[in-house]
Amino acid sequence: MRRRATGTARHRRSLHAAVALTCAGLVLTGCTAAGKAGESDSAGGAKDATVKVGLVYSRTGLLADYGKQYRDGFMAGLDHATKGTRKVAGHRIEVTEQDDAGDPGKAVSAAKSLIGKGYKVLAGTTDSGVALQMAPLAAQNKVLYISGPAATDAVTGINDYTFRSGRQSYQDILTAGTMLGEAKGKKVTVLAQDSTFGQANVAAVKAVLGAGGAEVGSVLAPPGATDLTPFARQVKAGGPDLVFVAWAGSTAPALWTALDQQGVLEAGKVVTGLAGTASYPVFGDAGSKVSFLAHYFPGAGGGNAVEKSMLDSVAKAGGTPDLFTPDGFTAAQMVVRAVEEGGTTDTAAMVKALEGWSFDGVKGREQVRAEDHALVQPMFVAKLRGKGAGARPELVSTAPMDEVAPPAKPSAG
Repeated sequence: MRRRATGTARHRRSLHAAVALTCAGLVLTGCTAAGKAGESDSAGGAKDATVKVGLVYSRTGLLADYGKQYRDGFMAGLDHATKGTRKVAGHRIEVTEQDDAGDPGKAVSAAKSLIGKGYKVLAGTTDSGVALQMAPLAAQNKVLYISGPAATDAVTGINDYTFRSGRQSYQDILTAGTMLGEAKGKKVTVLAQDSTFGQANVAAVKAVLGAGGAEVGSVLAPPGATDLTPFARQVKAGGPDLVFVAWAGSTAPALWTALDQQGVLEAGKVVTGLAGTASYPVFGDAGSKVSFLAHYFPGAGGGNAVEKSMLDSVAKAGGTPDLFTPDGFTAAQMVVRAVEEGGTTDTAAMVKALEGWSFDGVKGREQVRAEDHALVQPMFVAKLRGKGAGARPELVSTAPMDEVAPPAKPSAG
């Protein structure tokens, strides 16, 4: 299944250097999917066999809220794609949930146990560190692995058996670029903490917008800083055309207050990522003055039939649709496609069934890119209306999937 880059691949610089990954433990071999003995179907596997899917995600831990969104979306997507039967091509889909608590070690242990029991399909992963351990395990054991909300670009193209059902960081930065317009000659300032996270964002913006001709600089604050006014003043003094804010932690409300008080929000376009519903009150009075690049929020898809199916199904089950609900929904669509076209036991056929597949998703038309299994998808620009508990996002524009597609990074095998 080794692939080569096509002549139409975009020539953008990659955000990350190649990541060398190792995975401890023995490779599990000789595993087959459990099922009923009987007649073989045309796609491979026994007719009416049960397809066992392992869902490994953060049910507990720091990312438990995101994990629940993903899980709720997956179940809704499974019902949508199978028309409520939980069956595809005569095969019943049985889902087993495993909690990784955001710990790569626990995730790998759970995955090995599932693979040892004959599971050919694994999905999940809220955390990027977990995804980077699960992916090589999937390749070693030749099982299909569909990563979830983990945004690290390193997952794309990592191997032939790994796909993603959510967006990646490159797509976030490209969405910010749509707000800048023509990058050449423009001045961009990244405001972040002087940490690994902050420095990674500076590197990402330089790789994407800098490559397009923008002059990219940065203002980095010590992670422990509580008086953020000096940094807001420094940003304003630079006179940037666009300020890209990458901030994490409890000082976020103080940061947005400082930016508002120092007039940064009126001086130029300020962009940051829109996280889940719980984060909306953080922005306070500044929320209505900031442009948000958004992976998803309820209603962003324009109320298309698939989005409506997800929203209705999750609400009916007692859940609340949010940022990462579509990632689970899309993963379930991909599982159903893989089994319908590839059968229950032939992982290579499942992979082939997904490569290049275009489909109607929650966000609109989406495609699994054949070269590297990136999920090419629309992205959104939003504004917050209201403040505090009443803050709600409003769609400003939709970036077409081709406009925010990451550079192709073909799998080595």
